Amino acid sequence: MGIVPLAKALELAQEYDLDLVEVAANARPPVCKLMDYGKFKYESAMKAREARKNQAHTVIKEMKLRPKIDPHDYDTKKGHVVRFLKQGDKVKITIMFRGREQSRPELGYRLLQRLAEDVQDLGFIESNPKQDGRNMIMVLGPHKKKTEAMAEARQAQEARKADAKANPGKSQNAAETESHEIDEIHEIDEIDEIDENNVDTEAPAEASAEA
Repeated sequence: MGIVPLAKALELAQEYDLDLVEVAANARPPVCKLMDYGKFKYESAMKAREARKNQAHTVIKEMKLRPKIDPHDYDTKKGHVVRFLKQGDKVKITIMFRGREQSRPELGYRLLQRLAEDVQDLGFIESNPKQDGRNMIMVLGPHKKKTEAMAEARQAQEARKADAKANPGKSQNAAETESHEIDEIHEIDEIDEIDENNVDTEAPAEASAEA
């Protein structure tokens, strides 16, 4: 449109029922744009919302085990680790030693290696087992990126919604089962979310863990 007087620009905005918005105040002369400012704000908010929805927040889950863990408890803990890795989250595995167990660090090391092998299809050892006081720590990283896991989760949710519309009675039973599973997860107080910055990811020598 070129350079026009302010009065003329305001007249054009009123004629086309648009807003006169200044987009470059420091330019000489200042640059303005005719637009529907309300629509612009709405579209900007929707884009920001969509960006937040697709944003991947890196979270580290923590799972605590004992060196002489019961087989059933081990399977339960492993199941949670599998779920975390499928969600694209890292998992910090902590072996807690008590009493005389502190003189047998190899028990914890073997348990961590066993767990890593059991979930190797879903994750890898990002930080090798390291003794930290009375604990031994290992960090597992997922093969799947967080964004990929989120996309798959949304697709699964949409599939469940479609199935719920097609089978109303079946969807109610599924909802009750899911609610029961969530209640069980909340009862497990040893699963925590921690800040990734608090995790020491230095890879120790394996020989020290086998000592």
